[in-house]
Amino acid sequence: MLLTLAAFAVALGVLVVIHELGHYLVARACGVRILRFSVGFGKVLCKRTDRHGTEWALSAIPLGGYVKMLDEREGEVPAAERGRAFNAQPVGKRIAIVAAGPVFNLVLAALLYAALNMAGVKEPAAVLGAPAAGTPAFAAGVQAGDRILAIDGAQVGTWGDARWMLLKSLTDKARPAVEVQTASGERRVRTVDFSRAALGQMEGDVLGREGFGLASPKPVIRSIVPESAAAQAGLLAGDRVVAAGDKKDPSATELITLIQAHAGQPLRLSVIRDGAALAIDVLPREERQADGTLVGRIGAQIGGDIQLITVRHGPVESLAMGARRTAEVSWFSLRMLGKMLVGDVALSNLSGPVTIADYAGQTARMGLEAYIAFLALVSVSLGVLNLLPIPMLDGGHLLYYLVEIIRGSPPPERWMEVGQRAGFGILMVLMAVALFNDFTRLLT
Repeated sequence: MLLTLAAFAVALGVLVVIHELGHYLVARACGVRILRFSVGFGKVLCKRTDRHGTEWALSAIPLGGYVKMLDEREGEVPAAERGRAFNAQPVGKRIAIVAAGPVFNLVLAALLYAALNMAGVKEPAAVLGAPAAGTPAFAAGVQAGDRILAIDGAQVGTWGDARWMLLKSLTDKARPAVEVQTASGERRVRTVDFSRAALGQMEGDVLGREGFGLASPKPVIRSIVPESAAAQAGLLAGDRVVAAGDKKDPSATELITLIQAHAGQPLRLSVIRDGAALAIDVLPREERQADGTLVGRIGAQIGGDIQLITVRHGPVESLAMGARRTAEVSWFSLRMLGKMLVGDVALSNLSGPVTIADYAGQTARMGLEAYIAFLALVSVSLGVLNLLPIPMLDGGHLLYYLVEIIRGSPPPERWMEVGQRAGFGILMVLMAVALFNDFTRLLT
């Protein structure tokens, strides 16, 4: 729990501070006076004032931050300072200052994606498992062991690439041409029909429900419990199991199921050890479960041997890929929001702070690479959300400025008051739905 809270606080703090830093830097460049830049909210714990008159503060609640600018709408401004007030700036400068926050979030996401590409990440190879009958993948002829090489002519390097491309095709209800290399080495093109895919629920393993999933990992003995059935049979850590009883080439899950089913019964395992094939007879010991059933245990930790690919690129290519991924994720997010509005995608897919905190904790436990990828994704979401034309968000202010450009003068105060109330109502409804979804997930 502490790790989850810490990971969430760090993520939110970093992303919101970067957002506010965008407003701050562009406002400074436009000649606007910054009164305060606060990291966190609430009671100020410590502060100092720089030579420009800006108060830099650290506040008690470390969940973001804010920038306070000189503005005649928020208090009296000395005549000598009016030219440095935010509201006195030309509309072009105000647009630049307001847009800078979301833009900085998007730039941060692109840099984080680029950093991952430069550092190199290990991702599973795009080798597919057997699809369930009745799924689009099954209908297209996808078979266990197919390795995806390209989708609609675009080369696929890893499962991450394939998953992203397939997900986009799924939300478009398209018919992607999936080029694969079969387990026997032949090249085939599987045309998948997503036109009847149900988009209402996009949580969980969306592609798995359509028949696309990674091949089950091959079983490897990770460790042996001393004096266990595995130790007595002669199994060693590092043994790769290629057969169990009559089952050839079992997955890790299938091997565990077979062992459990052979309580008190001998089971022959065929393993590869140091390149040599061995046959080992093991006698799973009986263990009674809470419901009274007997299962077999051999006292070995069985892991999965997944084929991994290290992906690494040069600086220039990484920056280009980071920018492209940010643009793709941004557009995908907007499209999903649009589909929610028209009812193609259920509102239950909307996530709130509880789910985000949970993901922060999960990715932090997985390692730095996963946490950075999480930060990039949330940074994109924060940037896109703030650009929506909803009053009270940055996008709402940009909408007012667009009206000002068209009319030649700012919108009437009455319009802005109504807009603010409507925007507040919309945000409250969205927050209520997101929190309801969060707690529903926790309870179920």
